[in-house]
Amino acid sequence: MTHFDRRGFLTGLAGAGAASLFRAGAAESKPHRIDIHHHLFPPSYTAAIVAMGERPSPAWTPARSIEEMDKSGIAVSVLSLSPPNVVFPDRAVARRLAREVNEYGAKMVKDYPGRFGLFAVLPLPDIDGCLREIEYGLDTLKADGIGVMTSYGDKWLGDAAFAPVWEELNRRKAVVYTHPHSPDCCANLNVGVQAQEIEWATDTTRTVASVVFSGTAARYPEIRWIFSHGGGTTPFLLSRFVYEEKTMKEREKRVPNGMLSELKKFYYDTAQANHPGALAALLKLVPPAQIVYGTDFPFRTGTEVNEGLSAQHFAGKDLLAIERGNALRLMPKLAV
Repeated sequence: MTHFDRRGFLTGLAGAGAASLFRAGAAESKPHRIDIHHHLFPPSYTAAIVAMGERPSPAWTPARSIEEMDKSGIAVSVLSLSPPNVVFPDRAVARRLAREVNEYGAKMVKDYPGRFGLFAVLPLPDIDGCLREIEYGLDTLKADGIGVMTSYGDKWLGDAAFAPVWEELNRRKAVVYTHPHSPDCCANLNVGVQAQEIEWATDTTRTVASVVFSGTAARYPEIRWIFSHGGGTTPFLLSRFVYEEKTMKEREKRVPNGMLSELKKFYYDTAQANHPGALAALLKLVPPAQIVYGTDFPFRTGTEVNEGLSAQHFAGKDLLAIERGNALRLMPKLAV
């Protein structure tokens, strides 16, 4: 694939009709989008989760990812695991699977030059295993960031037990991508739908609150956090967060810069948050500069996201930032 001339492309956008270039379904000379919410399912991982009683992974291959990317105008997809991730009672198994998944993802990056990036998975809550995998994933495999779930059992990401992991990732100024999960408290709710239909968006909000109100965000300011699905229900619960900040103990210690300033530093992806209500709420919290393009493939497609973003009628420069520029600001080596 030839080099993408971003400066020249931006210059071209200044002309009339720039926004129409990105209208869903419009002809494009080459893929330009960067999908930061794109799942992989290595065979060893699929076998392991089936053996532990989980549902089989969806039909997926690297070729199917490439086919979807080309169809949706996606130049690069950053690979990550979806739940159940590598959470296993046996820490040795979790460490082994984390290594196998990360090496499989790194091989995809190598085998398809310019088409994939990687968020390395960690065997949380195994802290020692995580620190080893951070070193291997970032230094040896050259992953673009780290991928974690929003919760692990009864712990969310602001829990003090995870501090050594955040200290190391803060030192490295790492990108940390988060994907929701169903926590122990709420995995078996009998409300007529699968737990993830409600719990995953809610668990993203739980972990956002945990990271902010525990002081984790302020304590480790060099971490660049990405929250899936438009931040879950965070934008809708903002007034409750404001009230919590006013009444919380140790406010100056935990949120010295203010709760809103931390929320506005985070990045939020468009996967399943590309409809008018979700985008309108998110844009009341952050500007387009903090929104990154995500599809949730293979569970959702780029067509859904492209149509949703087009319907929002973003200015051309803002749409390009969401679809590509903001991800490059976080991970410059994804430029192709």
